[in-house]
Amino acid sequence: MSLSIRPASQADIPAITRIYADAVEHGTASFELEPPSEAEMARRMQELTDNGFPYLAADVDGTLAGYAYAGPYRARPAYRFTIENSVYVAPEAQGRGIGRALLKALIEAAERSGYRQMIAVIGDSGQTASIALHSALGFAYVGTLPHVGFKFGRWLDTVLMQRPLGSGSTSTPAG
Repeated sequence: MSLSIRPASQADIPAITRIYADAVEHGTASFELEPPSEAEMARRMQELTDNGFPYLAADVDGTLAGYAYAGPYRARPAYRFTIENSVYVAPEAQGRGIGRALLKALIEAAERSGYRQMIAVIGDSGQTASIALHSALGFAYVGTLPHVGFKFGRWLDTVLMQRPLGSGSTSTPAG
């Protein structure tokens, strides 16, 4: 397997849209109920990249197998050094280390950009693979919001995990 992580581009939108649609339709990583269109996914990517947030793609043997991005954790200005991560891997590519490689690269890109905290908002406490991945890459469990989402006829929790970036909260950020 030849894996490479690179910045995602608008040319990746069809594959990104397919990967995300599968997560929406069959999983609980996203609390969306209907998959967005390619145009909407392109708009979302553009908004993030225009604002300097990292958006990465994973190629395996020349095929886009996953993607990851960071975006604002909250809109208020005091949160400007804290970001939220998202990682999605195509169903046929899961369990091969692609999510780990994407999240590791995303953490590194976020640190280079001066962010100080990364938050993982994991849909469903049953997402043990995502929780284990985040834990392995230095995220600490900070809480569970029980029964905040309703999808597939059942209530879902949200698990919150947090990881300091760079010097975290030990120094004053620039800007």
